[in-house]
Amino acid sequence: QLQVAESGGGLVQPGGSLRLTCTASTSGRSLRGHAVGWFRQAPGKEREGVACISMSGGTTHYVESVKGRFTISRDNAKNEVYLQMNNLEPEDTAVYYCAAGVHANTVVVASTSGPPGEGEYDYWGQGTQVTVSS
Repeated sequence: QLQVAESGGGLVQPGGSLRLTCTASTSGRSLRGHAVGWFRQAPGKEREGVACISMSGGTTHYVESVKGRFTISRDNAKNEVYLQMNNLEPEDTAVYYCAAGVHANTVVVASTSGPPGEGEYDYWGQGTQVTVSS
């Protein structure tokens, strides 16, 4: 079973940037065979899909609220997936989760309505806090 972990969260001012990293923590396993999604959950709100990327990195999707500000990418040689967050807003404050899945890739590639939901993923990290405040 694949274990994943997130890092890079912290406190930033509005307009600032932050880069989150997702990596596999299971010995002998990597993210290369998995589609990866970033989710976030703010206090009192439902978890929402922020961005996702296919196994190859050739397909990406974003929720409308982060388009033009966030970029998801992956470096399979380094066993890492990133979420570059620019022009951060207070509304971006949330716990951010990385999720991975094999079968999720089919949905990611075929999607025409943004990132797939959390039910498409099998492996989840513990989350990293992102706080945007002045």
